[in-house]
Amino acid sequence: MGRYTAEQFLLNLTEGRYAFPGGYPRYFITSDGEALSYESAQKNQKLVVSAITDEDSTGGWLVIGCEINWEDSHLYCADSNKKIESAYGDLDKQS
Repeated sequence: MGRYTAEQFLLNLTEGRYAFPGGYPRYFITSDGEALSYESAQKNQKLVVSAITDEDSTGGWLVIGCEINWEDSHLYCADSNKKIESAYGDLDKQS
């Protein structure tokens, strides 16, 4: 698989925060390993597109992919510090 492009980022934004089919919650991954929520990615779309186009990892906006948060119930957005929803990690644990 090749380098994540600005076009892929914009397509992922257009597709929405939930994967189809299944409705699983997605988020973006930055080059420094941080998570970026859909809301923060939309709000900072110009910064992200610029960082991807220029391959500039210095500001923390270089997105390298979009993934589903399957089970990490402690995943927070590096920009907003808001919790990123998980598909299965927030389920009540049975005794």
